[in-house]
Parts: sequence; C-alpha cells; structure tokens
Amino acid sequence: MRVVIAGSSGMIGTSLVASLRGEGHEVLRLVRRKPAAPDERGWDPPAGRIDAGALDGVDAVVNLCGAGVADKRWNDARKQVLRDSRNVPTEVLAAAVVEHGVPTLVNASAIGYYGDTGDDVVDETRGSGSGFLADLCREWEAATAVADQAPGVRVVRLRTGLVIAQAGGLFGRIKPLFAFFLGGRLGDGTQYMPWISLDDAISAIRFAVENDKVSGPVNLTAPSPVTNAEFTRTVGHVLHRPTPWVVPGFVLKAALGELAEEGVLVGQRAVPKALERNGFQFLHPALGAAVSAAVNG
Repeated sequence: MRVVIAGSSGMIGTSLVASLRGEGHEVLRLVRRKPAAPDERGWDPPAGRIDAGALDGVDAVVNLCGAGVADKRWNDARKQVLRDSRNVPTEVLAAAVVEHGVPTLVNASAIGYYGDTGDDVVDETRGSGSGFLADLCREWEAATAVADQAPGVRVVRLRTGLVIAQAGGLFGRIKPLFAFFLGGRLGDGTQYMPWISLDDAISAIRFAVENDKVSGPVNLTAPSPVTNAEFTRTVGHVLHRPTPWVVPGFVLKAALGELAEEGVLVGQRAVPKALERNGFQFLHPALGAAVSAAVNG
C-alpha cells in the first residue's frame, strides 16, 4: 500500500512509519517545512495547501496531528491552539481524501471523547461526555465529516488512551519519578486509566489501515483498563520501587488547573470492543507486561 502520514515526527508517528515500512508499505510524510527528503511532501494546513501529487495513487491517509494536551497549562489561548492544531489539519485532509479519491482516512482522536465515565465500562457505542476534552474530541472527529459522508471512503477515528512507551508521552514523563522513589497515587486513585502499549498502538493503527472491515470509532486501548492506584502499584512493582506517596487532588488542581480536573483526576474505563470484534490480537493485554516492555526495551 501507499500510505501518507501527517504528524509523523511524534512518538506514535515515528514508530508507525518504521512499522509500515517494515511490512513493505510505501510511506510518504507530510511536513510543514520545505521537503528535504525523497519521502517528504509539503503542506500548509492553515492555507489549505498540499503539494501537488502528494496524494496521487495513495491507498490511505493517517492523520496524527495535534498539539500535546498536557504540554502546557490550559488557558483560552492554549485551548484554541489545541482546537486549531486538530480541527484545521483534519478538515484539510478530509477534503483532500475526497478530492483525490483516497479510499481510507485513519484519523486520530482520544479517549477523552467520553468525558468522566467513573466505573462504567464504555465501548465505542458510548456517546460523548461533557467538558473541554470531550468537546475537543467531538469537534476533532466532526472535522472528518466531508470524508465520512463521501461514498467509497472509509473513515476510522482512533480514540487513543495513555500510551505506555519507553520514551515520550505521559508515561515517559512519570517514569523518572518512580525511578527516584517519587511515584505515588494521584488523588484518591479510583479514576480509571485506559492504557495501551506502544507496540499494540502501532499494530492497531496498521490493522486499521490494512483491514477494510474496520471503520468508525475505535478505542485504541488495551482490554484491561486499571485504576490509578492499580497503575501506580504495577509501575512500582516493575521498577522495584515503593509507591507510598499520595498527591492530593487540591495540589494537582493548584498546579495544573482545569487539566487536573478533566485529565488527571477523572478517567474512562474504556475497552477496545471494535478491535476485538474485528479479530485484533494484543501483544500486551496486561499492564505489567506493557510496563516491563517499556522499561526494559
């Protein structure tokens, strides 16, 4: 297959490029600077421009664009950056997919679509929740509408959870805290953390690209979500570190503001029903194995 990837420089994008090429697919990367390699094509999402010929003969477009939700404290300006970095590229790519007759668009989204679901087990049939993150994801997914409504175009919306990787992402940031005996529960620890290993995330995205039966929303999560308390104990066990600490909710709210209330102290007990229904096999269905793989390489 010939696959175009937008957002190929991030943790997931870099690994996805290597994985697709390892399976014999041709990969072209969309870049916002002047192309400097044979596999690069230029584009300018705010201007709605993609280099001529970039989508010729392409079988699938994978869009992973989006500024990091937890990179900075939220304010009105930051929230607008989070929206624009997702919605604008998605709208441009969705329109281009239709215009150039590309049969598949695999578009990023996030598990925050569901809002705070408490102890409820949620799959892809669950509606959108409330709050900024849920609104952000709902708008992000809605930006695929042109492609979603076009005949002959298959659209997959990846609702990704916490990716467990050796470096990068949220886990890459918190791992050193555990290594230095500073790992601990966040708030009361009862909030669920839908997670997935990087290996399984990449395999699942490739699975979505390669399999025509996969469409619509797909929870990119492992089949066994855990609470924050369980997550903390498991990471501590793998790293052979005690985890006696508790970071009170009010401290997290003071430090992170709205991000703590929506992204740290609440969660989703999400399960990957769409992947399992279509026969996807997880390499790391249990958290301990995923953490061990991330720690030991």
